[in-house]
Amino acid sequence: PLPFADTALEPVISAQTIGFHYGKHHKGYFDNLKKLIADTELADATLEAIVLATHGDAAKKTIFNNAAQCWNHNFYWNSLSPTAQTPSGALADAITRDFGSLADLQKALADVSVKQFGTGWGWLVKDGDTLKVMSTEDAEVPFTRGLVPLLTIDVWEHAYYLDVQNRRADHVNALVAGHLN
Repeated sequence: PLPFADTALEPVISAQTIGFHYGKHHKGYFDNLKKLIADTELADATLEAIVLATHGDAAKKTIFNNAAQCWNHNFYWNSLSPTAQTPSGALADAITRDFGSLADLQKALADVSVKQFGTGWGWLVKDGDTLKVMSTEDAEVPFTRGLVPLLTIDVWEHAYYLDVQNRRADHVNALVAGHLN
């Protein structure tokens, strides 16, 4: 289940968008994955294990795409919050060390997310002891590169099109300003 009510992110993300995004797209990835791995060695594996076992294997690309999108979306929903969250402690210290300020991190994350060409994701990741922002295409996930995802922004059009049409920057900037967890 979602960690918040389907209306909790309005007006940035409408209940209608949540309904389609979570109820159709996200659910569809799980439905497809269940069919794809039925009666295989992956049938009882975790999403992370399925992603790692299929990453880079052209014969298992469809399984990878569905498993990675399941994982990305699970992570995305938990990266969002109805209220702005202010980092504290070690995370706040790392943000200051690696970006200069929370505002600078927010700007960098928004920039990398908005500039992602086509479908994909904007990420805040931990690379060793360093925080970085990055984007991935399609269903790619940072942990296949040894990076630790800390939060993500979905920049596939289904994440925002019903609410702001083709204005990805408006959507991303609104999320960064007050709904990332």
